[in-house]
Amino acid sequence: MVEHQSPHLEIAAAMAEVAESMTGPMELDETLQVIIRCAVDSIPGIVEASISVTTKDRQIKTLAPTGPMVTRADHLQYELDEGPCLDAAIEDPVVAVNDLATDPRWPDFGPKAAALGFGSQVAFQFRAVPHVRGALNLYAAEPNAIDQDSVHLGSMFAGQVAVAMGWARQDQTMTEALATRNVIGQAVGIVMERYKLDADRAFAFLTRLSQASNTKLNAIAIALVDQANDQAQQ
Repeated sequence: MVEHQSPHLEIAAAMAEVAESMTGPMELDETLQVIIRCAVDSIPGIVEASISVTTKDRQIKTLAPTGPMVTRADHLQYELDEGPCLDAAIEDPVVAVNDLATDPRWPDFGPKAAALGFGSQVAFQFRAVPHVRGALNLYAAEPNAIDQDSVHLGSMFAGQVAVAMGWARQDQTMTEALATRNVIGQAVGIVMERYKLDADRAFAFLTRLSQASNTKLNAIAIALVDQANDQAQQ
């Protein structure tokens, strides 16, 4: 009879492997793809994600899209010169829209995005001094799918994108994002304590662990928190 490891043992084994791998760099494209996939897996309601980056000559392009529909939505914003990802990349730290079809801020882009199957969106700014800026774009299928938890979690992922690219965040810091009582924030705190990492590195640890174990980030976080609670009760 084949014995199966418990989830805790499987996570512990993966953690040891990832802790060792943290001494070596990941390729940037791979790192961004891992972060984007984890964001879609972990934030309720989010179905697609991408990164928009500007250049010194004010061109803008999409990186690490999760699929062709989000690429089309991004490019519509570039072509129409309006939309949440443009506003976040160029002006505002966080841009959220509850109903893309009816929001008056983007009368051309909004209905076209809705026709692609997107109901709401949030974008987070990060930038490289002095000229280059970017945004993490999160798309939901339904209107009114972006709540405060989505913003806090999205800020954490935006921070990790910024760190991966060597940029600085314009919005709230990772520490402030972790102040929310969500299971991923608790897991980051556990990793910070266990491996003596700062918040950004601890979050990077969790995204690599998610990839290495082929497990969604939220499930990783729940397993770590449960494991810490079990140890505390022994």
